[in-house]
Amino acid sequence: AACRRERSSAQFTVRIVDWQEAAELNATYRQRQGPTNVLSFPMEQPELVDPPLLGDIVICAPLVVQEAKEQGKDIAAHWAHLVVHGVLHLLGYDHVVAAAAEEMEAIEITVLNELGWANPYEEICAGDNDRL
Repeated sequence: AACRRERSSAQFTVRIVDWQEAAELNATYRQRQGPTNVLSFPMEQPELVDPPLLGDIVICAPLVVQEAKEQGKDIAAHWAHLVVHGVLHLLGYDHVVAAAAEEMEAIEITVLNELGWANPYEEICAGDNDRL
């Protein structure tokens, strides 16, 4: 659902990791301490691959469960949100600058709504999306 705005088809990998691996990857690739909920690793490839390989998404399973509980969210909804969020990163979206964050969040909200999930940002307190 997150891909169809940009491409008719695409492939990506979702890797599920534990606290330790998430923390190691976060330190190695983002120079941040501790685990993060989702990391995206876009792939550069020749145009000949069909459907295109977007890259890899890494999700820390125990952190997803913890965040869902802390934020009062359905765990499946939180998983869906993080996969959509990761796919959008693979497609080149980011949330470093406020305007880009608003655009990315709007797409996430729309895609999740299309999938039957509520707005994931309604229950998040200010500062909590620092992990995304």
